[in-house]
Amino acid sequence: MRILITNDDGINAPGLKVLHAIAEALAGPEGEVWTVAPAFEQSGVAHKISYTHPMMVSKLGERLYAAEGSPADCVLTALHDVMTDRRPDLVLSGVNRGNNSAENALYSGTLGGAMEAALQGIPAMALSQYYGPANRDLDDPFEAALVHGADLVRRILDAAPDHSGDYRLFYNINFPPHPAAQVKGARVARQGARQGTGFHTEPLMSPSGRRFLWLRGADQSVPTAPGTDATVNLDGYISVTPMRADLTAHDVLDTLKAIE
Repeated sequence: MRILITNDDGINAPGLKVLHAIAEALAGPEGEVWTVAPAFEQSGVAHKISYTHPMMVSKLGERLYAAEGSPADCVLTALHDVMTDRRPDLVLSGVNRGNNSAENALYSGTLGGAMEAALQGIPAMALSQYYGPANRDLDDPFEAALVHGADLVRRILDAAPDHSGDYRLFYNINFPPHPAAQVKGARVARQGARQGTGFHTEPLMSPSGRRFLWLRGADQSVPTAPGTDATVNLDGYISVTPMRADLTAHDVLDTLKAIE
């Protein structure tokens, strides 16, 4: 198997090393793992592409490249510049430092990379590691992802439906904030929403007297609805959420027929 990996935390992020180990286990001795990742951190850029300015791409080693762009840019770089001899069989994005459950999915550059791969017709998964009191001080906070990642990806590939429709499926995987031994299993879960939380701004005065705003995130320990992604993560399960780039609210199409 030929696998492309990318992320949004940057080429030097520890989660990318974890993802490389997962990809090597999946690819096997006859396979290949290629890395095209952002030269600098790109967290929160979602599905951004560098449409209005060029990127510099640097080869850092064998099958190892850094691009001055977003995760979606990195996927485009791989498919249309670095790997033009043969496309990858699978794209993995992550392992993100922190969860991309619930509304976090909408901001995530990690998901942006997987989404771009799906739009290009390639199977893709985004992998993220939830952080919490039970794992953030471990020697390896990514332990749950490292131990359970390859097997879970294999099982998803085996169970995934054949591609149909205009927008290919991609998968949002979130590993719970627990040591690997405490992971209870995997749950297929829809995307949830944390109630009463969200990003906000916090003002700060610089030493020079200038006023700046920091963006602050929400409380990540707030559960979502029963059976949805963040709740199953907090309960010790890996969440697997199938997604498409189709943003249509299909449930209200018939209701709006009245305006025609």
